[in-house]
Amino acid sequence: MPVRMPKLTMAATQATFVDWLVADGGPVAEGEPIYTVSTDKVETRVEAPASGVLRHGEAEFEVDYPVGTQLGSIEKAG
Repeated sequence: MPVRMPKLTMAATQATFVDWLVADGGPVAEGEPIYTVSTDKVETRVEAPASGVLRHGEAEFEVDYPVGTQLGSIEKAG
């Protein structure tokens, strides 16, 4: 399952990828915060859309990405 840059507000077209909160290859549970993004007004922890194993993508820290950009993925565990 893709992990994408969320739309934080109705007007948002992009946000800054700040950091992963879970290591690459680490287990995650649906609803658990897995990464942080920010806009000029707020920093937000984004929750996992599914349970499984987190795989970091090519996203670089402190870089702006358009809403919908794939940042990583969650693979089924096992």
